[in-house]
Amino acid sequence: MKIAILGAGVTGLTLARLLHQDQHQVTVLERAKTAGGLCRSSQVGDFTCDEAGGHILFSKKQKILDWMKDRVGRENLVETERQTRILWHDRYVPYPFENGIGALTPQARFDCLKGYLEAVERRKQGAPCPRNFRDWIDWKMGAGLAKHFMIPYNEKIWECPLEEMDASWVAGRVPDAPVDDIIKAAVGLKTEGYTHQALFWFPKTGGFQALTDGISGGIEDRIQLQTPVQSLRHKGEGYQVNGEDFDFVINTIPLKELAEVYEDMDEDIRRECKELHPLSVCTVLVGYKTDSPPDPLSWIYLPFQDQGPANRITFFSNYSPNNAPPGHASYMAEVTYRGNSLKPDQAWLDALVTSLEDCKLLRKSDVVQVQPFLNRYAYIDQNLAFPQRIARIRQWFDQSGILTVGRFGRYEYHNSDQCIARAFEAHTQIRELAQTGTPKPFHFSS
Repeated sequence: MKIAILGAGVTGLTLARLLHQDQHQVTVLERAKTAGGLCRSSQVGDFTCDEAGGHILFSKKQKILDWMKDRVGRENLVETERQTRILWHDRYVPYPFENGIGALTPQARFDCLKGYLEAVERRKQGAPCPRNFRDWIDWKMGAGLAKHFMIPYNEKIWECPLEEMDASWVAGRVPDAPVDDIIKAAVGLKTEGYTHQALFWFPKTGGFQALTDGISGGIEDRIQLQTPVQSLRHKGEGYQVNGEDFDFVINTIPLKELAEVYEDMDEDIRRECKELHPLSVCTVLVGYKTDSPPDPLSWIYLPFQDQGPANRITFFSNYSPNNAPPGHASYMAEVTYRGNSLKPDQAWLDALVTSLEDCKLLRKSDVVQVQPFLNRYAYIDQNLAFPQRIARIRQWFDQSGILTVGRFGRYEYHNSDQCIARAFEAHTQIRELAQTGTPKPFHFSS
């Protein structure tokens, strides 16, 4: 088939590679001047950084992990033991927070343990799962964990009242902490959460974009950069994209953007797509001089407003020795925002660096490089209307003949490995379509 793929992020590139190997005629249209989407990296002076946060290479699925490693090249990977912390007021607390409550003050430990056990008891008595995220935190974690971490951190990252957020997205993203682990943590016994991330990998050179560069290796001539999708319409049994005829179309660009150019979209679905609002992120590279390496941490969370605008700091030069020049180290600070509410001018950047100094992460006088990157589409706005809205949109697309997939092509809160897994699922269904010629509704695992 002659196939158009809209968007050259990790999902679109994976599908392009798989379909090219099947000898389909593939064309990828990408608005940006560089492929990679949210996985793009940049060289800023002598520093390497990722433009949309600190990605890591890992997966619960061995097949996907192996495929990712092979695309980067195993000789170009650094293996790291995850060391993640929360800067809780004056001290570092292990992450996830419920596994680290033994590092809190005695009163906070009591609050967290008491609240968690009360929440467990309420659920045993039949307390129903709340619909909104704010009440879900109390229902699942208890008042102490809510007060001391979950509420301040989530209000900071999501930039909205938590009562306005749906709670269903949390399933699968926040693993259950066994009661035994909470009790052990409270009395000072070590427990470990998020064990699937205990080890992760990162490219030695090139930043995380080494992954998408590896995926697109050999098909660069199939990728049309600086080519936005300006029109999409049905034509006979196929489609026309930017005036060119195709047998099949795969969409990975944000549905909100697709709604502006897809002429044959159902008008009710078009209106629904235009209500899918993203949460944006500003990632700031901060490079600084140092006589000694930073603490051997992977990333830390800053849950409180008085710690400055950043909610997460990636110790990026710890990911690879090539991410910063000799005698230097680097952080990447992540700040979420909505709409056009953030203007990272010099005054704002100075205030951000000052907040990192106040957190004792660096000396402002040592900073030699500060570079912001704005990413409009970063996280998915999980408002109360979202689950029903996206269900209607996906159902329509899955039966429309156009395949829509990817973090913002399908509006699934997926990491890069999950996006690749989705691309593999889609590839299987496209193969069946190519072999039989019989269209069927698309479907994906939950």
